[in-house]
Amino acid sequence: MNPVTLLPFIVLIGAMFLMTRSAKKKQAAAANMRNEMQPGTGVRTIGGMYATVKELHDDSVLLEIAPGVHAVYAKNSIGAVLDDAEYNRIVHGDEEELDVDGAVVPDDASSLTELDDADADDAKIDLGKKAEADDSEADDSEPADTQADKKSDGKTDGEADAK
Repeated sequence: MNPVTLLPFIVLIGAMFLMTRSAKKKQAAAANMRNEMQPGTGVRTIGGMYATVKELHDDSVLLEIAPGVHAVYAKNSIGAVLDDAEYNRIVHGDEEELDVDGAVVPDDASSLTELDDADADDAKIDLGKKAEADDSEADDSEPADTQADKKSDGKTDGEADAK
């Protein structure tokens, strides 16, 4: 048999091996995370519910959803074990103390775009058409509105002279 004909099968088997290997690693990590749960830790279920672990059993967990409200869940339904700071931030709305070195970020961008008076005049943008601006400078005897009416001759953009 020709080795070139075997090459696609070898590549396919290798890809399948790599995919199953990574999936097994993820499953082992998830099982390890679930086995490290302790009573009192905060968890998030695969459905997105946050709760506190009260009791651990072989295949189930007793979760306290709210004060005095308990529910039994399968261990496999625990999606993540959260550390105390993250759990309190999400559930109780506690703000973390951030270590910043005097850097203050404004709530809006207005302070980032402030210009002094000299720069403010230069920063203004003329949104008018360039041709109209040139014609109005050339003939100052008539107002710009009258000149624009003469130019259009009753036609709007996109209209042609054909009838």
